[in-house]
Amino acid sequence: RKGGKMSTTAEKIKEIEEEMARTQKNKATSAHLGMLKAKLAKLKRELITPKGGGGKTGEGFDAKKAGDARVGLIGFPSVGKSTLMSKLTGTESLAASYHFTTLTCIPGTYHYKGCKIQLLDLPGIIEGAKDGKGRGRQVIGVARTCNLILIVLDASQPMTHKLLIEHELEGFGIRLNKRAPDIRFTKRNKGGITYSTIGCKLTKLDQKTITAICREYRVSNAEICFKQDATIDEFIDVVEGNRVYTPCIYVLNMIDKITIEELDLLSQVPHYMPISGGHEWNFDLLREKIWDYLDFIRIYTKPRGQIPDYSAPVVIPRKGATVEKFCMRIHRGLLDQFKNALVWGTSAKHNPQRVGKDHKLADEDVVQIIKRIR
Repeated sequence: RKGGKMSTTAEKIKEIEEEMARTQKNKATSAHLGMLKAKLAKLKRELITPKGGGGKTGEGFDAKKAGDARVGLIGFPSVGKSTLMSKLTGTESLAASYHFTTLTCIPGTYHYKGCKIQLLDLPGIIEGAKDGKGRGRQVIGVARTCNLILIVLDASQPMTHKLLIEHELEGFGIRLNKRAPDIRFTKRNKGGITYSTIGCKLTKLDQKTITAICREYRVSNAEICFKQDATIDEFIDVVEGNRVYTPCIYVLNMIDKITIEELDLLSQVPHYMPISGGHEWNFDLLREKIWDYLDFIRIYTKPRGQIPDYSAPVVIPRKGATVEKFCMRIHRGLLDQFKNALVWGTSAKHNPQRVGKDHKLADEDVVQIIKRIR
């Protein structure tokens, strides 16, 4: 029975969590704790993706990706997500004055600095979403595909809501405002489990713990290279290999309900953005912050013998923004005919500079592609 399986997996998770709480944390128990954490990560993955295929995602959760970036609005019911969505994009969401109003994933788009940004209003999250309760599983499933997550919080509510949402997202393998651990994990055919370090010393992991975690994943032969002092959780994330590292902004809505002193205190917290959806306070700053966190650059195209087209920039992520990525964004077949490119802008040593496909582009560069003559 499907329901029976769900409960047994959830029970196993509870048992392991209880055992971890009972176990004393010291050098002698670190390998055992590492094995338990690995078991826990495996069970949680099983809970997210049950065996027997993907199955249906649920009505209204197959929102088609549109625009250059995808931003997800996540929050507890009735924190003002739908109001924020309609004010930013002009898309109306079915909302009322009681909890759990938005029932499906509502997409909407808006333009900023020539970039088309898709905003997804996801249904209100509840505790236990990562354990398959409510529509939480589908909500967080869609959140994994977003370039940026906006966690909407009610300023007048306790900040425990923030911790609960973070806990649910962490359980689904979404790491907020974190970088992927600098660990290279390579499976081999023989040689056992060996590890090396480059420019760091491991203080939280040892050979016994690393071997215990690998054995839990049925990995007998592997070469691991640590370039940072990693924790047990970071190492498990690398072995699992299905983690998503997403930037996140905490949107503090309904600031008209709190005092100036409280607002001053809250505005000092990193990644926070205080707004008022009803009064449209701080909306310009929110749009600017969303753009900064997405970390995109705009590249303008220039047809031969014509002025650059400044109305429709090609938007690509700043990380790894090369001429090759720019060509791929326009059309996959463009690279087959590519000879070289002329670049005007801050990335060029002189204007124009003739470059190859590995040239790194900067924001608001102008690019003209020169094709090979067949």
